[in-house]
Amino acid sequence: MDNNKYHGRSQRLILLAMAVLLLGGILVSFKLGRYPVPMKETVGILISRVFPIEPFWPERMATVLFNVRLPRILLACLVGCSLSSAGAAYQGIFQNPMAAPDILGASSGAAFGAALAILSGASTRIIMLSAFLFSLLTVGLVWLVSQRTRGKKTLGLVLSGIMVSSLFSAGTSFFKLVADPADQLPAITYWLMGSLSGARMSDITFVILPMLLGLVPLIILRWRINILSLGDDEARTLGVNVRRLRLIVIVSATLVTSSAVAVSGTIGWVGLVIPHLSRKLVGSSFRHLMPSSMLFGALFLLLVDNISRNIFPVEIPIGILTAFIGAPFFLYLIVKGDARG
Repeated sequence: MDNNKYHGRSQRLILLAMAVLLLGGILVSFKLGRYPVPMKETVGILISRVFPIEPFWPERMATVLFNVRLPRILLACLVGCSLSSAGAAYQGIFQNPMAAPDILGASSGAAFGAALAILSGASTRIIMLSAFLFSLLTVGLVWLVSQRTRGKKTLGLVLSGIMVSSLFSAGTSFFKLVADPADQLPAITYWLMGSLSGARMSDITFVILPMLLGLVPLIILRWRINILSLGDDEARTLGVNVRRLRLIVIVSATLVTSSAVAVSGTIGWVGLVIPHLSRKLVGSSFRHLMPSSMLFGALFLLLVDNISRNIFPVEIPIGILTAFIGAPFFLYLIVKGDARG
């Protein structure tokens, strides 16, 4: 009992430390950029939005912080949090450490929808909406197909996801083939690489509701995901309605994934690697794993985005950097045996 209390206390301390690191990372991120803003001015500008103080900074600094950096920082945190939580949820319900947020085709559907909208000459907001709706449509189609399969439903879901995802990926490839190479093809290619450049507060207001509708159930149901990760038969003996719970988790994870991909494009490896790192910190219980994945994912993507927009002379799409970082690290986990199912 004492060991359990100590273990639980240490996990809570880790979560608290991650939250503090995230807040510190957000504060430092305000300072970083092509237009330098000293820390004193950064803190002063932020405080001025809560308490009335005499400005000692140029108005341009405040404009840069709130119109350029704040939306991007918030979006990086929200997207990282969403992808990591979805990855952890899928790994739990499928009992598969290789599961990622796009396992049911959400990213492929979003890419198809975005490419279709770009070909149609749609506005940025319509491109986001199209990506979001096609992402939901893809996962819905996967669920319907899986219900017609025989045998183990979990395996049917995964196989249906692979099949439907391949179909939508083929559609996206066709769109790239027929796209105008002068403007449409570069736009599709850049979207597929994932980026947070040009983030606006209106982007956040566009996705915050579906993100919350997905994140809140994942937090509330994290104890039940623990039970579901034991296997369907064991969960049923404990009185869990496996089909209903799995559907709720899939819908929630799909909402956060679709929202994230709609505003950022395809960003890989976050939802696959971060849950594994979180397990090494707080263990495999979803009571602590889910909030840890959310915090760690937000911190990780915030860090990668800072690298993307500050280290290189030209901004690198964030999806490229997450692949450069995530793929070798996951290979290391496989070699060390820490990513075994």
